[in-house]
Amino acid sequence: MRSMLVALPNTAADVAQLRKDFEELKLDIEDILADQNNINEDTRMQLELINQSLAALQAPSKKPHRPIGFK
Repeated sequence: MRSMLVALPNTAADVAQLRKDFEELKLDIEDILADQNNINEDTRMQLELINQSLAALQAPSKKPHRPIGFK
């Protein structure tokens, strides 16, 4: 019982340290998630540009084509 009572003052410091560490980890995770969201937004923009480029390539051309083969 005495050893538990002797350890009690240290637990308050340990709890304070754990709270500090938890807040730091929380901020790190928020930064990581924000970076991941930015990457996803950049990827969405790039995919939209690719889709627009493909749509432009698939559009029918206005220039008439010469027929292939013999007449």
